[in-house]
Amino acid sequence: MINWLHTFNPQPNLLSLGPVTIYWYGLFMVLAMIIGIITAIMIAKHYSISRDKIIDLSFYLIIGGLIGARVYEIFLELPYYLAQPLEIIKIWHGGLAIHGAILGGLVALWLFVKKNQDLNFWKLCAIVVPALTLGQAIGRWGNYFNQELFGRPTDLPWGIPIELLNRSNDFISANYFHPTFLYESIGSILIFGILILGHYLIIRKKKNNPSDEKVAYFRSTVLIYIILYSILRFCLEFVRIDDTAMWGNVRWPQIISLFLIFISLIILFRPYVQTVRDQKKSIQ
Repeated sequence: MINWLHTFNPQPNLLSLGPVTIYWYGLFMVLAMIIGIITAIMIAKHYSISRDKIIDLSFYLIIGGLIGARVYEIFLELPYYLAQPLEIIKIWHGGLAIHGAILGGLVALWLFVKKNQDLNFWKLCAIVVPALTLGQAIGRWGNYFNQELFGRPTDLPWGIPIELLNRSNDFISANYFHPTFLYESIGSILIFGILILGHYLIIRKKKNNPSDEKVAYFRSTVLIYIILYSILRFCLEFVRIDDTAMWGNVRWPQIISLFLIFISLIILFRPYVQTVRDQKKSIQ
């Protein structure tokens, strides 16, 4: 695969049939959604949540995630979209921000739970995040075929070629670039494995003690996802060279990632801190 990445020159179009063009980006987005839904259904089965509920939820998440991802991207690249407003609707050209997708998906999931009050918000989130992570791993390959979101020049054997029109003048003389899409795809698969392990432990506890299905378990699963993905994204931003908003010398996705890590750690460890405080009070 490494040699293939080094020599293959990807193109965004998969197939053209007269006026209809099928894009690689769109194909990987559809695959990510389908496999994500199947994954969520398989996990939900262990928590006695029906297939129909997950399919209904998936429509909320897909719409909310797409809207959130696009609005977030437009906000970050507002001058570009103001100059070319038709690009706003051309999501097959790329430009779907994962942080926006997560925010939009959370809002959609909250609305779904408000409508289905027999379901728990944190449990559904915990079911969805492994599916989301696997979807991210698949969807990032669409960026490869669009020749976007690549990294700095590299001489490593897995570097990828990028056409001149897809890179800035600062990198005209470079031959190969870091495949940051591949790094994020591999990282997402590793996170997926950790999240699935977490569900396995929760399900095993539930089998041994059917009443042991605490909301804290599900909340921790979601927070661990946010922390791990934010660490991954923070590190990748040191390699990525695509335009993004900056705060001093720090890229905007790094700022958001640090913020999410900080908030998640507070929520994750707050119960333990409170327990220690209560124990100290009882001793006194």
